[in-house]
Amino acid sequence: MSAHHHFNYIELPATDLSQMKAFYAACFGWTYIDYGPSYAAITGAGVDGGLDGAADRKPSDQGALVVLYSDDLDATEAGVIKAGGEISLAQFDFPGGRRFHFKDPSGNELAVWTTTEALA
Repeated sequence: MSAHHHFNYIELPATDLSQMKAFYAACFGWTYIDYGPSYAAITGAGVDGGLDGAADRKPSDQGALVVLYSDDLDATEAGVIKAGGEISLAQFDFPGGRRFHFKDPSGNELAVWTTTEALA
């Protein structure tokens, strides 16, 4: 399968790179490759990405929404809260599944969803 026009990389602005790395490692088990003091490439997230502590872009809840998948939505939500994330939209049902939104320590809003089958 060609990678032409597929999502290739997701980059999140970070106001505190160390805090962001710790948050995503605790919540989702992500690991990193550091490229200097202000950038960390994300590994283990299903698509390549990075945390950018020197970005001109600011964290936002108004732009594109990155949606992660979970086999256990309740456990993931508890992990987000325990790691210091803020639930910005409580769990809700939609055709085919359920999801919630959260803000990371820098203020980026992401979502996590699961299938209806995983809820059974």
